[in-house]
Amino acid sequence: MSQKRVAVYILSGFLGSGKTTLLTKAIDYFTEAGRKPAVIMNEIGEVNLDGQLVASEVPMSELLGGCICCSSRGDLGLALKDLVTDEQPNLIFIESTGIANPMEIIDEVTDASLLLPVELKAVITVVDAPQLLELSRTSRGKTYRLMQEQIRCANLLLLNKTDLLQTEALQEVDALVRDWNSYASVHYTVFSQIDMTLIENLDAEDERQPSAVGGHEEAHQEHEHGHDADDEHHPGHGREEHHEHHHSHSHVMAYTHFFEQAVDSHAFEEFVSKLPQEVYRAKGILSFSDTSSRFLFQYAYREMDFVKITPKGVVPDVAVFIGENFSKDVVRTALLKLEAETTVNAVSAE
Repeated sequence: MSQKRVAVYILSGFLGSGKTTLLTKAIDYFTEAGRKPAVIMNEIGEVNLDGQLVASEVPMSELLGGCICCSSRGDLGLALKDLVTDEQPNLIFIESTGIANPMEIIDEVTDASLLLPVELKAVITVVDAPQLLELSRTSRGKTYRLMQEQIRCANLLLLNKTDLLQTEALQEVDALVRDWNSYASVHYTVFSQIDMTLIENLDAEDERQPSAVGGHEEAHQEHEHGHDADDEHHPGHGREEHHEHHHSHSHVMAYTHFFEQAVDSHAFEEFVSKLPQEVYRAKGILSFSDTSSRFLFQYAYREMDFVKITPKGVVPDVAVFIGENFSKDVVRTALLKLEAETTVNAVSAE
């Protein structure tokens, strides 16, 4: 695509964890850096109180009265479209409700990326460290399981409110989080204060690789030798160390592939049927060399479906693959080979 795609970041975390505090700090940082951020804020209630903390000049879309991942499902795509079309931001932050499962939001954003010039870059989860520790020691239950899902989906994890825990307690919650997600970069914070270049570098890593959500450093490389409360006091744990380790580990991620030409429908079906089991969701809009119609394809739970479609406006041939720990390079190489074979077969037929 010649058009620059807008980076999308999902801010996840349970109620009161510190998401809005992180959001306001991120907005200030990127605005001062000459970027144009926009915000989609989702609230269960009918009033967006947290939105009052966002500067009035920042473009914002409010999804009220329901959760993105359930009752407000579908509204997110429209909100993205309106922001991209009307405001033309450089990046968009989606602050989900505290009770949202990020996997559902990932699905919504990647659906939108088929039709809009947007690209999901990362899920950033803010964890209320004292609350998680208390739940792990006592009731556990639904809130505990939801927090686990929010942590599992993250590319960047903030253990927030760490000043309220003693060293042994912090070590306990740290071990719990790393057990659930050994791929995300983990940072200890107070008032969600981090070096914002960590977010910038999620985008920078993506420029170097054909990835969408991914690009993690090994978790043990962050704060391995300390349990200090605030990252800002330890720049070596942020900017310097982050730049030193460029190797990448894919976790919850999406790879977006734009096709240069139509491909053979049977060959594509065979390719999808052989996707790694770590790829659990795929979708796209495609042209096939052996049919006249365009198709919307869906793939989930090892089943695929194709439906004829006439997209509105100019929509490229594109496919998105979502999963955990799969090689983006393997998928990309296979698709490029498929395109090349289609070209060879077309020439041979002439």
